[in-house]
Amino acid sequence: MTRILQTEPLLACVIRQRAASRVNLLVARIVIAISVALVFVSGHGVSSEPMRTIKIVVPGSPGGVNDTLARLLGDQISRAQGQTILIENRSGAGGVIGAEAVSRAAPDGNTLLMTSPDMLIPPHLRKLNFDLLTSFEPICHLVSAPTVIVVNSASPYRTLADLLNAARAKPGDLTLAGFGPATGFQIAFEMLMRAANVNMTFLPYPGAAPEVNALLGQHVTSVFATYSTASEQLSAGKLRALAVATRTRIEQLPDVPTIAESGYKDYELDYWLGVLAPANTPKKMVSQLAGWLTAALQAPEFRAKLVPLGLYSVGICGADFAALLRKQYDDFGRVIREANIK
Repeated sequence: MTRILQTEPLLACVIRQRAASRVNLLVARIVIAISVALVFVSGHGVSSEPMRTIKIVVPGSPGGVNDTLARLLGDQISRAQGQTILIENRSGAGGVIGAEAVSRAAPDGNTLLMTSPDMLIPPHLRKLNFDLLTSFEPICHLVSAPTVIVVNSASPYRTLADLLNAARAKPGDLTLAGFGPATGFQIAFEMLMRAANVNMTFLPYPGAAPEVNALLGQHVTSVFATYSTASEQLSAGKLRALAVATRTRIEQLPDVPTIAESGYKDYELDYWLGVLAPANTPKKMVSQLAGWLTAALQAPEFRAKLVPLGLYSVGICGADFAALLRKQYDDFGRVIREANIK
């Protein structure tokens, strides 16, 4: 009996040590599990930044190239950075309504404007409630979007020369529609009319879908649009491409000549898409947004989605993008004055 009483403290000590070992082992396993989870998340590119809701304002109707790109970017950034991206379409007045809304937004990096050369035109035509070059912070020039002149597949015009010769025979009767008024497409129209010395009528439409529907219904003679706007109907054989406005032919339409190849050697329209933030957005926020956007443009799965749309990744950000805006702003102003666009 005495020996049993002497062994009880020893037995209790052993039991306590084993229990402690089990607890330590459990804690170690939890720590390892958390570490593995963190490595997994990091390896899959999910940002450790706080969750935010970022709104990208598209100053045009759904279905246009700027709307398509905004939605692709929103999805890519949401998955890669863990942020919530909302797309808001605010069309009207050649994009001015959407741009003004963003210019008045808080400069916190949570409201962005999907922009294009179209926004460089209205300031030359009328007084606005914002200044395009000072009311925004340039983030990135994202992509280039080739433009194309298309007709209905039932049209008698099979080449650009056919269309322009018919326009010479009937001054002012034939129409060329495009997003507008007062947009890059009207500038492109005026440039072509002056180069070819012909007279057609420009018909402005508020977005991509309306102008394509008008052409399908044969309410207009032709349309000047981005390739992505017309690609579905071109593939379906309902539209015919006459010429592209890029310096070289595009991969998606290898048999379609450039406008320069069609006899107007100096003709080229660089239609691009980019993102602006309200002026005074903190530099740290601007840098973060530029990083997210360039990361999206470099992602192989994202680039693969650009190809069928005829969009080409660029990724020029900050001061270089600001310089591009200033140069094209000045170039467009000169065309507007020479063509007496009102």
